[in-house]
Amino acid sequence: MRSEPAHPGTGLFQQGVHARTHHVMRHHSMMPLPALSQVGNSPLSFRDHANGDAITRTGTRSRERGRDHANGDGDVGDTDRSWKTGCQSGVRRGPTVAEVTVAVVEAYADLAQRVLAGPALLGRTRLVAVDGPSGAGKSVFAAGLAEALAPRLGGDRPPVVHTDDLLDGWADQVTFWPRLEATVLAPLRAGRPGEYRRYSWVRREFLPRPVPVPVAPVLLVEGVSAARRVVAPEVTLAVFVTAPAGLRSTRAVARDGPGILPELRAWHAGEAAHFAGDGTEQRADLLVDGAPGFPHDLRRYYVRRR
Repeated sequence: MRSEPAHPGTGLFQQGVHARTHHVMRHHSMMPLPALSQVGNSPLSFRDHANGDAITRTGTRSRERGRDHANGDGDVGDTDRSWKTGCQSGVRRGPTVAEVTVAVVEAYADLAQRVLAGPALLGRTRLVAVDGPSGAGKSVFAAGLAEALAPRLGGDRPPVVHTDDLLDGWADQVTFWPRLEATVLAPLRAGRPGEYRRYSWVRREFLPRPVPVPVAPVLLVEGVSAARRVVAPEVTLAVFVTAPAGLRSTRAVARDGPGILPELRAWHAGEAAHFAGDGTEQRADLLVDGAPGFPHDLRRYYVRRR
């Protein structure tokens, strides 16, 4: 839950709307009914389900190649419609309690509308920070939201900054932030366009040509530590994408080869320490499942855990 006070006059998610859900049943002997919790206090804090439909692709962003990869589609079977608020509820069944985990499938189009209805807190720009551990599916989520925002922004995709492009090698995992602040966030805060030089993971150096970041209604910043606490007052929506550690490692090795493992192990330890100290997941407005156990079309939908 966010510790910062709610932005005055917003309340964008006060009314529940239909959502498609998947229920995973787990039985525990005489387990007390878990309470439904309020999630987040920021301008786009999620309290209720939003419109969604279920239909997925999986994909990753290659640190070596610097582009998105996605594959696989599938249709979804029958789902239960629900007006629940919160991710878990308990249902008593005789001497036991069935804990119901609800996975909510939501449309990027609906999320795009809500982002644009939110306040611009970074100058004239709505900053969407997409955070989470390596290999969880952050770049796929950012791409899906950017595509959904494009027709609402006159056909132009909003700028997306990948923090991997700002790192000066593996050791610059979270210490890159002053570079992002000076070249991108500070100019946008003042109403001026920003720019940055992209790091080449092949050449192991920054490329000479700057990448422009125009002043736009929305900016997406995607990568480990993108939603860190220091930028929280200027973030319209903070997203945290999760996936099991084993799967995340498998994705990285499949993408970049087994030679990445020594650096990857150190990276995982570093990001875990950062998230623990920063409380990023707990403060996030939207918790996304980057590896749901049922198919959904990642081009149009995402799966919300909270």
